[in-house]
This record gives sequence, C-alpha cells and structure tokens, in this order.
Amino acid sequence: MIKAYIWIDESYKPVPVEYDQLATIDRNQLIWLDLFSPTPEEGQAVEEVLGIELPTRQESEEIEFSSRYWEDDAGIEINTYFLVRQDNKAHNETISFIVRDKVLVTIRFSDLRIFTEFSRKLRLNSSAFHNGLDVLSGILAMRVDMDADTVELLSKEIAGIGRRENGSFRDPGLFLELVTSYEDIHITLRENLTDKQRILSSLLKSSRVPENVKKEFTMMMKDVNSLVSSANFNFERLDYLQSIFLNFMSVEQNKVIKIFTVMSVIFLPPTMIASIYGMNFRMIPELEWEYGYPVALGLIIASAVLPLYIFKKKGWL
Repeated sequence: MIKAYIWIDESYKPVPVEYDQLATIDRNQLIWLDLFSPTPEEGQAVEEVLGIELPTRQESEEIEFSSRYWEDDAGIEINTYFLVRQDNKAHNETISFIVRDKVLVTIRFSDLRIFTEFSRKLRLNSSAFHNGLDVLSGILAMRVDMDADTVELLSKEIAGIGRRENGSFRDPGLFLELVTSYEDIHITLRENLTDKQRILSSLLKSSRVPENVKKEFTMMMKDVNSLVSSANFNFERLDYLQSIFLNFMSVEQNKVIKIFTVMSVIFLPPTMIASIYGMNFRMIPELEWEYGYPVALGLIIASAVLPLYIFKKKGWL
C-alpha cells in the first residue's frame, strides 16, 4: 500500500495512491511517501518515479550495523530499529527511510502506531514541515518520546516486582520468569537505543542536513543517551532483584537444613538408647529387671525432650 502526503488546501493530507498513479503526482506538492508492505509492482513504480532503489524486507534486516546509514550525492538512506513490545516480549522492527530531494520515502512491513500518530500531527501542524528531512526528524523525535515512555513504564513495572516479591518470593518460578522476560526486553531495548545513537551521530555529521534540523537531532541524541543510562539502571536493578532472590532462597534452604539437623540431633539419643536395649544378648543387666521397660521408655523420652529444651533456651528454635 502506498500513501502519499500531498499539500492540499493548506495542509499535507494522506492520499492512497495506486502504483500506476505515482507518475501523475506533482513532486513539488509531495513531502512523504509511506510504503506499507509494498508489492513488487508498487516498489518498481516508486523506483522509476523517484529514481531510487528500495530494499526488500530481507535486505533491510540483513544490513550490517556499519552499513545501516548510507549517504551519497543523491540523498540519504537509513535502516533503523523501532521497538515493538507485546506483553512481556519485545522485538526490533526494521524501518527504512530514504530521503531524495525534498521527499521522504518510508518502507515498513508492520502496522506501527507511531506512523498513525505522526500522520495526524503532520495534518494538524503542516506548517512546521517543509521537506522530507523535517518529516524524518519528526518521526524520529516521536519515536524517541515513545522509547522514553517505554523505559519509564518498564521502570515502574520492575519496581513493582520488587515491592510485590521482595521478602516473600512465594512463587520462585514466576519471579524468575518475570525477571528473565524483563532482561530480554532490556537487551532488545539497548540494542534499539544503540542503533539510534549510531543513526543520529551520522545525521549530525551529514553535510546534507541543515543546521536547524541538526539542533533537533542534537536534542534527540541527548535524550537517547539519557534513555541508555535509564535502561542500564533498570538492568542493574534486575540483577539486584536476582541477587536478593538467590540470597532469600539460600536462607530458606538453610532453614530447611537447620530443621533437619535439629531433628537429627533430637532423635539421635533416643535411637541410640532404643538400639542398645533392642539387642538380644543374654547378659544385658536390665533384661530381667521388672522396671526395665518403663525406665527405658523414660530415658528415650528424656533424651528427646532435653535437646529440645536446650535448643529453645539458646534460641536455636
């Protein structure tokens, strides 16, 4: 699907365009072409009209990190990550941006909320956007804001895990599953933010980007750097929660071992007494004694109660 943002009635409005209608669009009125899962025919039409080469989904995802930004005399090509989070999972979706003359071309294969929201912003505040670089800057700025919201939400959720589980850890399996899932999300998030740092750094060095737009990219870079620090802090907090959890489990295991040790000490003397009088030797002195059986039972009970009394008095129980 191709959506062209054209200057109509004093604002940029999205117009769905068929691939065979692209050649009829006035390039002077066009600022943005948004391609969502383009067909081969649509891709070929855009390439012919704008004189560019569109990457396929596989090509955009397989591009090495060092080659995700490309600039030449014709324009700028960018492949960057947009974070997509669903429940306790996250992945990076690759979005391609191509700036040619004053037109921005975006190629995406997922229906991301940011493009809907930015489309609304572009329609309501069209005067703030004069060319494709302005649109690129606006999309990246909105994406950084969304990443900031994501980091803030993750911080609250991780803090909630600590408040809910710290000191009890009633379900160790669930706790470890939550911590592991949040660690995976933050690994993906840090990869996403590192990619943005690299892209913004390249844009700041570009001679094709005007100074007023570079100022916006500079602000974004500062925001991304702060987000990286926040993400690292969240990761450290997860490690801290894991350490607390492991310490708690060690304490619980020590309690269990302590109980078994105490029980062993308590039952060892009675067992020894019962073992002695359970032997079948004829010369046992108490064998023919009238009170031998109750005395033996009394010794067994006394030998069990005495350690309990001593442990209780010393505070070991």
